[in-house]
Amino acid sequence: MKINDQLNRIIVLQNKPKRIVSLVPSQTEMLVDLGLENSLVGITKFCIHPKNLRKIKTVVGGTKQVNYAKIKALNPDFILCNKEENTPEMVAKLQQIAPTYVSDILNLSDFYRFSNDLGKIFTPNPNFTNLITQLKKKETDFREFIQASTTKKVKVAYLIWANPYMVVGNTNFIDYMLQLNGWKNIFDSKPRYPVISLEELKETDYVLLSSEPFPFKEKHIEQIQQYTKAKIINVDGEMFSWFGTRILKAFEYFKDLHKLNF
Repeated sequence: MKINDQLNRIIVLQNKPKRIVSLVPSQTEMLVDLGLENSLVGITKFCIHPKNLRKIKTVVGGTKQVNYAKIKALNPDFILCNKEENTPEMVAKLQQIAPTYVSDILNLSDFYRFSNDLGKIFTPNPNFTNLITQLKKKETDFREFIQASTTKKVKVAYLIWANPYMVVGNTNFIDYMLQLNGWKNIFDSKPRYPVISLEELKETDYVLLSSEPFPFKEKHIEQIQQYTKAKIINVDGEMFSWFGTRILKAFEYFKDLHKLNF
């Protein structure tokens, strides 16, 4: 079959994939949750869900650097990548080993299309269709929750790194999730993941410290608090950034976050 990935690259598959290398943690978790664990042969060191997976699958590297010889030795017939997580140089080399699908997910519409593509690639597998149905119901319910519970649009800053301090800007999945929560990202005029000065946090209402990729500690909270009167909240970064079956859990997490802090 032929299918265009989310970079509009034509992917040619002779048969339904039976030996998959997944180089994106959230997409790895999704494949396992949707019944394809036995077909997974290679993953990254960051594929931490489910917890035992790295013990029973071959770890081929990280998301930015991999061992191509190790991947080739696995004899994969399908490699799954992501535009943001993996590099163009990686994709160019990987597609010489096996058909390589690159996702590009900036919002839920992109995710639904991605899930639909995988459903076609791994047909027959009704789990992908069921996932889309479940998520659309949860999305509708959450939008109604936000509309009913939000009286004003609060300003937030979502931090992902320290030394230097980096935040979420625009054109990424996390910014979309912030918008979905009814919040105003004060850095949405800046591209991607800009470096900021702590003085720029002065005008925000909330500072969200992501649990990944940087482990913020109490000393960082104390430092940030010197520059802003905003409420500082530690948040689960996987709920904001993992585009996969984890989104099913994210909506309930967001509801609890609103009830407890906003």
